Amino acid sequence: MRVFLTGGTGLIGSAVVAELLDNGHTVLALARSEASAQAVEAAGAEPLRGALADLDTLRAGAARADGVIHLAFNHDFSSSDVIAKSVAEESAALAAIGEELVGSDRPFVTCSGTPYVPGRASTEADPLMTEGPVGGRGRTVTAVLSLSERGVRSSAVRLPRTVHDQGSGGFAGLLTDIARRTGVSGYPGDGAQRWPAVHALDAAVLFRLALEQAEAGTSWHAVADEGDKVRDIATVIGRRLGLPVESVPAETFGPLGQIFANDQPSSSAYTRQTLGWEPKHPGLLEDLGNIQP
Repeated sequence: MRVFLTGGTGLIGSAVVAELLDNGHTVLALARSEASAQAVEAAGAEPLRGALADLDTLRAGAARADGVIHLAFNHDFSSSDVIAKSVAEESAALAAIGEELVGSDRPFVTCSGTPYVPGRASTEADPLMTEGPVGGRGRTVTAVLSLSERGVRSSAVRLPRTVHDQGSGGFAGLLTDIARRTGVSGYPGDGAQRWPAVHALDAAVLFRLALEQAEAGTSWHAVADEGDKVRDIATVIGRRLGLPVESVPAETFGPLGQIFANDQPSSSAYTRQTLGWEPKHPGLLEDLGNIQP
């Protein structure tokens, strides 16, 4: 299958490129810069120069492909305005790709986050969050899934709070960055809240399986660790960086502070049973041992 991929040089995207190529697919990857284009070529894929805001380029990429996987997103969470702009850009991009695929029965795999369900681990059957700082992403993904009624085999891989590799990535990566900047490995509240996690290489396998197998309008959970306590995450970070570990105000984490404070475990039992996905790489707490002081 010839796959058009956005976000192909990121932590997850680079793993997806390798996973697709290793399993007989070819990849056409959106490349925003010359450096990105060179990285795409070095990985064995074909670059398509353009950015997520270049809607004509996105339509052209989708038109040339047998299927699409979307991963690109601006992960600058410095302010509510920046987040809102990124969400709007992604929404327009997915709408453009979706319209190109209408009536084709081709697969369109997008990504979202696992939902927050008070009092229990979320499952694939739970609806996405459509309010809050990133609620717009939930609305956009819901619109992509509705393309199943218009001849698109759309599906969504829901990513946990931390997608990691070699100690970096996701919410845990943000905790590490903040710890380096502030001199404290902090966590909100009492730190008992749990965050789900997955290794990037395991997540890449699920994106491929969704591309190949997922029925139209379905959602899947790329969750390996159902929920690691944030205090335990901060403890490993503090040990690796030689910093004190303590509770800090939620405001320390900027616009995502309230999300950081929530207990939000998530299950992938249905995904594993249905698609045969089985994580094989190190869990988050073990992988954080790769953080360099």
